[in-house]
Amino acid sequence: MKANAMSTAALPHPHQPLIGSGPVRHRRLRPAVHAFSYRAMFLLLPMRSLARDPALLPIARNRFGAMSFFDTDHGDGGSDSLAWLQDLLATQGITDADGEIWLQTFPRIWGYVFKPVSLWLCERADGSLRCAVAEVNNTFGERHCYILTPPAGERSLQWGAEYRASKVFHVSPFCTVEGGYRFRFMRSTGAGADRMLLRIDHDDAQGPLIQTSISGVLQPLSAARARVALLRHPMHSFGVIARIHWQAFKLWRKRVPFHSKPLPPDHFASRS
Repeated sequence: MKANAMSTAALPHPHQPLIGSGPVRHRRLRPAVHAFSYRAMFLLLPMRSLARDPALLPIARNRFGAMSFFDTDHGDGGSDSLAWLQDLLATQGITDADGEIWLQTFPRIWGYVFKPVSLWLCERADGSLRCAVAEVNNTFGERHCYILTPPAGERSLQWGAEYRASKVFHVSPFCTVEGGYRFRFMRSTGAGADRMLLRIDHDDAQGPLIQTSISGVLQPLSAARARVALLRHPMHSFGVIARIHWQAFKLWRKRVPFHSKPLPPDHFASRS
């Protein structure tokens, strides 16, 4: 997929909630090769626009629904995830992310969700990407945020570029807390389709270890499209957590070493 350096202003409806559908891919390279792929759906929500006009969101928010979004599923678990994100940026000295803030995340389905990773994309008023926040959850109910900022001498993050962060948070018992992540997020509008890709690769001291990605075609989120997505993924949230445990069992069968869970990091967020 060709990555274009583009702002949301280039899209037909720049502040409309979007829904995406496409493959989630995972490949482990060592000590045993292990790969899988499955279909998933995700939301891309313009959080500041939704704060100004809640009616833009055609699914339930902070209440039960067949498909819903809950603020408590993000950040510190409070009732206003956007306020939490803005406070986080302020504590990091990031004061110029004054444009739209987009959140790529899984919705709750039938009241349940597990989100391995959600991505906050924080724009300036001119549409450039000031920073990104990758919000990672593990199956122990813990959460950590990796704050991605432009390298020295650069003003903005670039679509398609690679950004690194040291791994400080336990995710899988089949990986130690060492090495680092390589993040890439890409968006393109070629061939009349709006596509998005998030790729996260994990390297350890020996080199590349795990390659993961989620991608999909984006469409404006409507009540009708939410119903179609439910028909295609009626047990989406339950499938995510079930697949995690099934793949863990398969890694155990392949005798991939198992590591005990360490204590979580002292800080809730780390910065690249």
